[in-house]
Amino acid sequence: MATEPVRWPFRQRAGPADPGKAYGAPGEGRSGLVSLATVLGLLFLWWAVTAAGLIKPLFLPSPQSVVQRFFRVLEEGFGGVSLWAHTAASLWRVFASFALACVTAIPIGIAMGVNRWARGIFDPPIEFYRPIPPLAYLPLTVIWFGIEELQKIVLIYLAIFAPMALSARAGVKSVAIEQIHAAYSMGASRGQVVLHVILPAALPEILTGMRIGIGFGWTTLVAAEIVAAKAGLGSMVWNAAEFLVTEVVIMGIVIIGAIAWAFDLLMRRIEALAVPWKGKV
Repeated sequence: MATEPVRWPFRQRAGPADPGKAYGAPGEGRSGLVSLATVLGLLFLWWAVTAAGLIKPLFLPSPQSVVQRFFRVLEEGFGGVSLWAHTAASLWRVFASFALACVTAIPIGIAMGVNRWARGIFDPPIEFYRPIPPLAYLPLTVIWFGIEELQKIVLIYLAIFAPMALSARAGVKSVAIEQIHAAYSMGASRGQVVLHVILPAALPEILTGMRIGIGFGWTTLVAAEIVAAKAGLGSMVWNAAEFLVTEVVIMGIVIIGAIAWAFDLLMRRIEALAVPWKGKV
């Protein structure tokens, strides 16, 4: 007489394994501790090199001197302008340009993806100026718009516009044609297909383009604030470089990088909430 196998009460049958976890999806797992260790390692290397005197302070000041200079500038300002005013001026220029690019580049990119006339009109100028560095057309923006705030916003806007428009266009092209045909077969109009099918499917690429675009905006900030800027982090860095105040140069670079990184983290969070299916289907 066969006996049934003993079923231990604390043993449970495992559920179906996720294919990504079972076979090892590319990039699977958290990297926060690795990133933290990398940052600490770079800071230690910076401190060790400057403490040993391998590099002169004029070229690379120590972390301690940069921190001391930060608190001094925070208290006294730099160039007759407080650090808060420098930061506020740069934030205004970058995010005003970013907002302007969002309301123009995204619709144009979607139009390029769904309409051949829009693609034929906008694709040549965008592809022409996109590889040109902002410093190349900086003099032209000065001639056209002068040296006031409009010139700086236009320069940063142009740097942000192209990647956002092309990302929106790529998002439209990534939509499965079966979804579009299914919507038409159920009686949807062209506008409804764009609004309810194409736009949600293109949203991951649009959000990625926004992240890339804001990065280009911050990299263009220093170039935009070279010309007659009374305040701004880029202007502060440029003026400090002219007077060989390397501590302020590095401090300004760190502040710009920290703000850009914080906004990128915010965009990642928005992306995770808005398109939770990205990378899972």
